Amino acid sequence: MAKNLNRLATVARKTAETDITLTLGVDGTGVSTIETGVPFFDHMLTLFAKHGLFDLNVKAKGDVEVDYHHTVEDVGLVLGQAFKEALGDKLGIRRYGFFLLPMDESLARVVVDVGGRPHLVYDANAPTMFVRDFNIVLVKEFCRAFSNALGANLHVNLIYGEEPHHVAEAIFKGLARALDMATQIEPRAADQLPSTKGKI
Repeated sequence: MAKNLNRLATVARKTAETDITLTLGVDGTGVSTIETGVPFFDHMLTLFAKHGLFDLNVKAKGDVEVDYHHTVEDVGLVLGQAFKEALGDKLGIRRYGFFLLPMDESLARVVVDVGGRPHLVYDANAPTMFVRDFNIVLVKEFCRAFSNALGANLHVNLIYGEEPHHVAEAIFKGLARALDMATQIEPRAADQLPSTKGKI
């Protein structure tokens, strides 16, 4: 029996540092509206939505005059929470996903297990770490927050790469494609939980 795909979530989070509202449609077409106050991050989230075929609306206000860190990290938390809520009981999902994503001279490998066990392994240092005033070390902070909130085992590896824009883009696109694979419904096991433990 085919599972009804209407996996949606809206999550809001407000702290002294950020105020975020995010709506996610897992089974979308890649349409997005992104406003975080951090232009390069907006670009990365737009790519993420497009290449994962996720419908994504993000409205974030943060203390960007201090640093981009709080905004990037907290959007990662809220996005992870939205995926967790949208996936619900996780019946029928493939659970595992992976992708090798080339972006010009850069090649990133992203592997994810949406199995309820948060863990991040991140090895992605470029020779230059800044895109204008955006330090791509923040991509790691985004991934850590996302992994923790979703409960995902996430491995990100830059196999090689030089230009920091290309490095970050390869990671975000690779994450999108890996998540798309992991969250798809497996037709042969649409009513089964992808675990022998009986719970994920």
